[in-house]
Amino acid sequence: MKQPLKRALVLVVGWAFILLGIVGLFLPVLQGILFLLIGLVILSSEYVWAHHLLRRVGERFPKLHSLIEHAKHRAEGWIHRKPGGKPSDTPQPPSS
Repeated sequence: MKQPLKRALVLVVGWAFILLGIVGLFLPVLQGILFLLIGLVILSSEYVWAHHLLRRVGERFPKLHSLIEHAKHRAEGWIHRKPGGKPSDTPQPPSS
């Protein structure tokens, strides 16, 4: 996927999760905080303010910090996949 298209997709998905999170704060059927955190994790790869906000949340809630870091690592792995569909940092099994 070309870089500008990938960046646009990341921004659209991140903002969609933020909007779902805001709606979820008012509707009992959606987990607003969860969607907000997912959106922030996705947007933190593109926006400094989202990265700083996640860091502040992690400082305030230490148990949540480890979950955020794990989610961020997984999101970065998903974002930086090679076009072949396999993550770039995953070792390939030897062919027999």
